[in-house]
Amino acid sequence: MTWMDVVSELRRDRRPAVLVTVAAVRGHAPREAGAKMVVTAEEVFETIGGGNLEMTAVTRARELLSAPAPGPEMMTLRLNDKAPAKYGRQCCGGEVTVLLEPLAVPTTIAIFGIGNVGLELARILSRHDVDLHLSDFRPEYLDGLGVLEPAVARIHPEPAVVGEEVIGRLPAGSHVLIMTHDHAEDFHLCDAALRHPGLASIGLIGSSAKWTRFRKNLAESGHEESAIDRIDCPIGLPDLPGKLPATIAVSVAAELLKQISSDRAEVPS
Repeated sequence: MTWMDVVSELRRDRRPAVLVTVAAVRGHAPREAGAKMVVTAEEVFETIGGGNLEMTAVTRARELLSAPAPGPEMMTLRLNDKAPAKYGRQCCGGEVTVLLEPLAVPTTIAIFGIGNVGLELARILSRHDVDLHLSDFRPEYLDGLGVLEPAVARIHPEPAVVGEEVIGRLPAGSHVLIMTHDHAEDFHLCDAALRHPGLASIGLIGSSAKWTRFRKNLAESGHEESAIDRIDCPIGLPDLPGKLPATIAVSVAAELLKQISSDRAEVPS
């Protein structure tokens, strides 16, 4: 596989990695400018020339993988017998500058209910680098998703009579937004979301009165209060008034994107 194939496969499998590129070469070096390798926590794909140069880059790449919100960085190594070397001497005589680019795993967001608000929310989120799952048990509501193109996000239409099955397939760390046209369906989705072991967040559209009823019914269904507290309802920014679908969508998207950004700053990739 080429490095591009590797990056695509790692992205599909939701595995973080660092792309390492020889950015510049002065004098003699094992590889030319433009040579690349991909580093994960367990594996290395391709090579930038081996020796101290490569091992130093691999070590730093793995440090970046364990750091919160890592950004790209450059490092320069001299390849001579007088240069500091932790992993053995390289005496090519040149100097190599390497660019390390962390490749973050895309966040997964699932919207249940692609009605007026759901579609407006999908429009906003489709412009971000996320995996966007759009679910509705009314297939005709998924037929018009062409309006989201061209999209930055990877769009996954999820026609499902039982939305709970879609929730069960979501990877750990996913964000779920529940906004169907049916309060009974909303409740079943909330119940399924609380049974998922690793969701990052659960949001439910609705009023305080709706949430009071849901809290009571979820408790009667066997959920602990601490678990029920994982559900955010009402969703959106409280200081952004307005009931138009587009306004609600902006409010919900802003709150969610702020949370995702905060999570990335606190938790290792």
